Amino acid sequence: MLHAALYGNDSDPAVILTYAWDRLLIDPVPGPRGADDFTGLEPITPAVWKVPAQARPIAPAGSTLPRLAAELPHTFALLDPKQGAEGVTRQLEELVTHLAPESIDLLDVGGDVLARGDEPTLKSPLADALTLAACCQTNAPIRLLIAGPGLDGELPLDDLRGLLGPVVHTFTAKDVEPISPVLEWHPSEATGMLAATARGVRGTCEVRDAGLPIPLADEGPAVHAVNLDEALSRNELARAVLATTTLDEAETLCREICGFSEIDYERNKALWLKDQQAAKLDPQAVLAGVEQFEAEARSRGVTHTTFRHLTEALNINGLQRDALRTLLINSRPEQYTAPLWHVPAEVSGPS
Repeated sequence: MLHAALYGNDSDPAVILTYAWDRLLIDPVPGPRGADDFTGLEPITPAVWKVPAQARPIAPAGSTLPRLAAELPHTFALLDPKQGAEGVTRQLEELVTHLAPESIDLLDVGGDVLARGDEPTLKSPLADALTLAACCQTNAPIRLLIAGPGLDGELPLDDLRGLLGPVVHTFTAKDVEPISPVLEWHPSEATGMLAATARGVRGTCEVRDAGLPIPLADEGPAVHAVNLDEALSRNELARAVLATTTLDEAETLCREICGFSEIDYERNKALWLKDQQAAKLDPQAVLAGVEQFEAEARSRGVTHTTFRHLTEALNINGLQRDALRTLLINSRPEQYTAPLWHVPAEVSGPS
């Protein structure tokens, strides 16, 4: 969406350097995937690998990247943090030398890359800190962009307002339309809410396993520029990991500075999910559970939720998210506010 909005649909496709770090419902293995976790990757430079449509994660790992590569015109390259910030810096510099790009944008949805590290709502500082540290060490001009401030549920919008620079674009429904088919299956809650706000959806969306309430506000579709060096000076963890050469080293610093590591959280949750059994959905029981969820959500002022959150709230195995989604959309199509599920203000009649 960003590439088309800023550079035009007629421009050359982008090279998107990104983590293979999916939620556990997609990838049950905690932490990010590296090049050795895939088959079918293609070398771009000695340290950078392309993820083509035919690539496959090695079981039991999972990844959304091959399907994204199949459905979008861009090149997806693997951002592998296993050699710490120094390794990510090397990947960036090799890619810049190889491609000689016209522009480089570091895009963060939500804005948690601007965290200090001590915020009580912070959930995933390590991935952002490593990327920010590497970008600040790369010998090339890189622009930091924040899309959908507050939409990832980590830093509240009110805390971010004073940190954001000028608006470079505000997404609209027209921007979303070309990627709508991807949003039908991709589980990213932040991107889903970004798309919904671009389509004009407003309210409060409940997300993640913890049921965080996220305002779907007028600022949601905006993309802001932020000074990269100022972000580094604010982000204590990013400064601390600048010289790291392993992911373990960076994770240790994350525990020391932030008091936790998101990979530890994934390790603990993976152990719990391991015992969760996948059984065939009982439509009647599921719809009754959704009605109970909606009644409780209404009392909390919730107007929307994600299918990922519904899956977890109903204690349904993550592999059945698509089946749940299909059941609900077929049963109550009027409540589907793509790609979110609408919680009506009043109880509807029998379906």
